[in-house]
Amino acid sequence: MNTLILVNTAHPLSPGPAPDLVPVDEAHPHILLERRAARLLGACIQAVGGVGAIVPVSGWRSQAQQQAIWDQTWAEEGEVFTRQYVARPGCSEHQTGLAIDLGLAAPHIDFIRPHFPEDGVCGAFRRLAPRYGFVLRYPAGKEAVTGIAHEPWHFRYVGVPHGAAMTALGLTLEEYLAFLTQYPVGGKPFVFEGEGRSFQLSYCAGPASALPPPEEGEHRLVSADNRGGRILTRWWEGGRTA
Repeated sequence: MNTLILVNTAHPLSPGPAPDLVPVDEAHPHILLERRAARLLGACIQAVGGVGAIVPVSGWRSQAQQQAIWDQTWAEEGEVFTRQYVARPGCSEHQTGLAIDLGLAAPHIDFIRPHFPEDGVCGAFRRLAPRYGFVLRYPAGKEAVTGIAHEPWHFRYVGVPHGAAMTALGLTLEEYLAFLTQYPVGGKPFVFEGEGRSFQLSYCAGPASALPPPEEGEHRLVSADNRGGRILTRWWEGGRTA
């Protein structure tokens, strides 16, 4: 599962089959998310007591849906607003099934900019989300890096341990992937301690065939980054260090 895939204006999403999508919950059957991301989103919302208070607003979108949102927003709000808050069709994380817009429950919720405050149950979700593999994708002060205005409602599933690692390092996905290139496979990995495990993270600039073979007792995840490389995440039960 390519949880670390980078999708932005410089790295459009390649055409391909839709991800394994499921409804985020029974109350919102039309809002879809990748299966694992949907399960962990629900677990995080439940953990902070946010069921019914935190509302999913927008999940997976097809190319046609993203085009329609772009066109409608442009017609209603103009070019500047649209470029700030709506990704170009083909360049939207929502098309991966790994991104979710959330809002605080209210009689009316703005589809483009849902209200998701810093305090209360929304603040609790924001603080706990990295443990469940989610990050605030477009933080304030990083607009020049992400190309998108600050969106306190937009969360991206990157998986464990990457959500916690990105948050601890204070890095966006663009910055995190660049950071990991300093740890090529075959050299000393980046070690991140989290969830009672010691994770070894390495970057492979080539195809999957260039990855080292698994070692005895090793667990691993491999994610393509949409830039021609792959991130290798390895860990061993019982705690092994680099």
